[in-house]
This record gives sequence, C-alpha cells and structure tokens, in this order.
Amino acid sequence: MNHDAYSDAYVSAILDEVKTVAMIGASANNVRPSYFVLKYLLSKGYEVWPINPGQAGKEILGQTVYASLDDLPATPDMIDIFRNSEAAGQIVDDVIASGRLPKVIWMQLTVRHDEAAKRAEAAGIRMVMDRCPKIEYGRLSGEIGWAGVNSRTLSSKRPALKSGFQHRGLSRDKSG
Repeated sequence: MNHDAYSDAYVSAILDEVKTVAMIGASANNVRPSYFVLKYLLSKGYEVWPINPGQAGKEILGQTVYASLDDLPATPDMIDIFRNSEAAGQIVDDVIASGRLPKVIWMQLTVRHDEAAKRAEAAGIRMVMDRCPKIEYGRLSGEIGWAGVNSRTLSSKRPALKSGFQHRGLSRDKSG
C-alpha cells in the first residue's frame, strides 16, 4: 500500500464500514484536536470509545473513558491514534500481539510509522497514516466545501443537507 496517497474510494470504504472507534489519546480539553474529532465522529453516528489512562472512569462528551484497549467492551472496528509516531508503532505492535484485531488502524495528522504499518497490513489490518477522519469525512461528504475549502471535488450541484449534526458556524454553547 502506498501511504503517501490514499484513493478516495479506499478512505470512503473505511469510513462507511466502520461503526466503532477506539480513540487513543482522547482529551477532555475542548480545545484539543482529539476532542473536536471525537465530537464530530459522535455527531456522524459512530460509537467512539475514548482511551486516556488519566481520565479512565470519567466521561468525555458523555462517553465512558477507558484506560487501555484491553478495557474496551469489544474489539473496535477502528483504532484512531492521537499519539506521536514512536508511540503509535508500539500501539500497533501491542494490538497485533493482543489478537484483538480491528479492521483499521488510523494514525492522525503528522503521525506515521511505516514499519508498524507493514506489520499491521501483514496481520490483515488496513492502515491510514497522517490523515484525520474528521477532515476526510468532511471532504468526501462535501461538508468541507461549505467553508470554501478546496475538496478536490467539482460539482454544479448545490450541497444538500443530510440528517445529523451540521452547521456552518462555530457553536456558542461552551458546555460541551
């Protein structure tokens, strides 16, 4: 797999298939990127299990926080890694050793570990590195184009609002 460029079909298939996401490095701090991504994925209907040992047993956005992957109620469809590249490599190795294999391991923006990706793919796990599922979902659904961002998709059709959480501005609600 060429991890320098992913086809839209590859990313779209992953985002369509995945239902449960374990987010390693989830933060309760509402200005952290992991908080934004967790909130967005929840709004799109994904079941997200935040993982943060320092917050274990508490809640983030109404979701119970787990200390580790071993504490999850089931094997997630996707593991989203909000940790540095070195830590991501160890996480991939731990996942493979556990035998509880997800369909996908997704490494966030700036996170890349090519050797770990090869080991995961050899174990039958699809990999995405240096990408954000929130950005990719928004780009592929056309939502990101509402803000005037080049989504690499040209269309004369006006975007249609779909069910779910959608808005064109920042929320004024500071509670969650």
